Amino acid sequence: MMKFVPNKKHSRTALIFCFHLKKIAAESYRLFGEAYGECSIQKTCEWRFQHFKIGDFDVAHKEHGKPPKKYEDVELQALLDEDDSQTQKQLAEQLSISQQAVSNRLREMGNIQKVGRWVPHELNERQMERRKNTCEILLER
Repeated sequence: MMKFVPNKKHSRTALIFCFHLKKIAAESYRLFGEAYGECSIQKTCEWRFQHFKIGDFDVAHKEHGKPPKKYEDVELQALLDEDDSQTQKQLAEQLSISQQAVSNRLREMGNIQKVGRWVPHELNERQMERRKNTCEILLER
């Protein structure tokens, strides 16, 4: 016989059932442990019971998602194309955002600062071929 493993929606619905039976969160957690074995929903039980007490019985998963970007990568890339020797602080001031946000976006874009200029972290095909050729020439010497 296959063992049933409850998903989040099943768990939430079962917690509503326990709540209506006047069980407390700790007792509901113990019942879950007896029924399904080891489970790690203790904090979930406590959190859900707090919501049930104020009348929130919604069991649907709510999407939270990422907060919207304060600026587009295109704007940052345009500033780098204009002058790639700008510091993160200067870029942040021009975009009216924090320096940490600029740092995070540059890292995600794959740019690093080398000798005072922002350059792609990854080498392109031509650069890799040039390095390979240089190494072969040095090995022949």
